[in-house]
Amino acid sequence: MKDETSDIAFYDVVVVGGGPAGATAARTLAEAGHSVALIDRAGRIKPCGGAIPPRLVRDFDIAPDLLVARIASAQMVSPSDKRVPMPIDNGYVGMVDREHFDEWLRERAAAAGATRFTGRFQAIEREGERTLVRFQPSGTGEDGAAAPERLISTRLVVGADGARSAVGRQAIPGADKVPCVFAYHEIVRAKPASPEADYDPVRCDVYYQGRISPDFYGWVFPHGETASIGTGSAIKGYGLRPAVERLRETAGLADAETLRREGAPIPLKPLKRWDNGRDVILAGDAAGVVAPASGEGIYYAMVSAEMVADAAKAFLATGNVKALASARKAFMREHGRVFWILGIMQTFWYRSDKQRERFVSICRDKDVQRLTWESYMNKKLTRRDPAAHLRIFFKDLAHLFRLVSP
Repeated sequence: MKDETSDIAFYDVVVVGGGPAGATAARTLAEAGHSVALIDRAGRIKPCGGAIPPRLVRDFDIAPDLLVARIASAQMVSPSDKRVPMPIDNGYVGMVDREHFDEWLRERAAAAGATRFTGRFQAIEREGERTLVRFQPSGTGEDGAAAPERLISTRLVVGADGARSAVGRQAIPGADKVPCVFAYHEIVRAKPASPEADYDPVRCDVYYQGRISPDFYGWVFPHGETASIGTGSAIKGYGLRPAVERLRETAGLADAETLRREGAPIPLKPLKRWDNGRDVILAGDAAGVVAPASGEGIYYAMVSAEMVADAAKAFLATGNVKALASARKAFMREHGRVFWILGIMQTFWYRSDKQRERFVSICRDKDVQRLTWESYMNKKLTRRDPAAHLRIFFKDLAHLFRLVSP
């Protein structure tokens, strides 16, 4: 549709970024009857282990064929190479390949009525009361020159363009200061794996070793025919590629064919503010909603996007900019306690190999395993079985005061 005062196209909402958060926000708003423009960069694939819980599959009606693997257990690996199995009872961890998962979400948003544009966000501009989004379309013209920049007029911009969001940096104070881990992974052809490989296509391996990451962890996550092998660190200059090489050697996948390599920052703390009180709101990684300690982001990105869409609908209906702040309030009310606990865990348990050794040792405990998987699959801190929580509390104290061996 056209802006009444010019030839510039007008949409109620412009969503910048077509990952799980952006595609979900675009779909939700389009289904509500709003005109939505979805701008996404060509060829963008985020480095990601690709794990999603059953609750996400249910709540967001994810097509079963998008699950490239169903994980039945995890294996925690300590600095001393002790391996602790954590089987999943009565559940699974779904694995997706972001290359196909994200595109499926974008196609679903388009089917709901969102208009897709492929290009790179440039800037938010304002002319009087009008909000304009400038972006550089992908591709070239007939003369081989870059396609000319375009403008879209809108009432609201949803920034879902990842960690250190360009939208956020321009519009939201403090968005450029969110703490991040820089993640890097390699997608390799895992089948057939060599007989020497310590690899199971239905098991996620998590390496808590300083030689893989001094402040995070490394992973080997199966994706069916392929696997994601990666690590991350917040330490500037840390050699992530050499660390992944070491991890591949440890897992026996050094000779597996590498299909692609990807790297990107991952935020580990929700921003204190998601909106500018006028015409911009953030969702997903742009809002900082990746869980500390675990680095899990897909579920939280999509949940935050629904909350942002609800806030956007209220704003569009009433014109009251205070409605935009309700998204962050709703998210923190539902998930803030989990993020707080996981942040403490990462700060305490990831700071040295001695602490990591004890952390992996705690994972042997059956109460820890059961409550961990229940919380993960349902995305809530389980309140059942208070006796188990009490036992875990005293076991944690024993490790904290070095009363037991790791």
